[in-house]
Amino acid sequence: MDAVVLSLGGSILVRDPDSSDFIKKLSKMLIEISSKHKVYVVTGGGRIARFYINNGRALGADEKALDIMGIETTRLNARLLITALGAHASPEPPRTYDEAAVASMEHSIVVMGGVSPGITTDAVSAYLAERIGAKRLVNATSVDGAYTADPKKDSNAKKIPRMTHEALIKLVGTDPLGAGPNVVFDPAGSQVIAKNKIQLAIVDGTDIGNLKNALCGSSFSGTLVE
Repeated sequence: MDAVVLSLGGSILVRDPDSSDFIKKLSKMLIEISSKHKVYVVTGGGRIARFYINNGRALGADEKALDIMGIETTRLNARLLITALGAHASPEPPRTYDEAAVASMEHSIVVMGGVSPGITTDAVSAYLAERIGAKRLVNATSVDGAYTADPKKDSNAKKIPRMTHEALIKLVGTDPLGAGPNVVFDPAGSQVIAKNKIQLAIVDGTDIGNLKNALCGSSFSGTLVE
């Protein structure tokens, strides 16, 4: 059974005060594909994490403290998804990549959040894919792929349907990201997937049918990095 890693943006998982219907639909899809694929999910913090990070920064917290706030939020989001997945998922979000690998021996779905300060959940998903030997990683985000510029700020931004790992690294840069970043994919994570030749799909996480296709390695709408 092949393994696939999903980097699930926190703002995709928790979009509204009541996101239960979406989470139920997402969980149903993940359970369906887990009969044929070992599924690992890394949840981001989203707007809830940004609330704590922005206010913590205004109150004088240092970057490490802000990262810890963000990590705890990602783990809370992981627990929310685990609740919907029930017995199909490991009941506790792993705190390390080794714990995730062990949890997958007893459960078809493993859900985790952040791991340590200074590492975004996108990067965690890349390191996790490296650790478990997954060759496919899907980034479910708030945009429908990678663009030449931020489409929310630049009306001339063009979607990139297919690109190389090298092109992705050039697009996102190499500088480390601070707490609460919001970019198409983490620079460190981009380096990891390039080194390990891990295929990356960047998709709109709100389209569950299209997300399913990307997770299963079928044709999808978004950006394919390989």
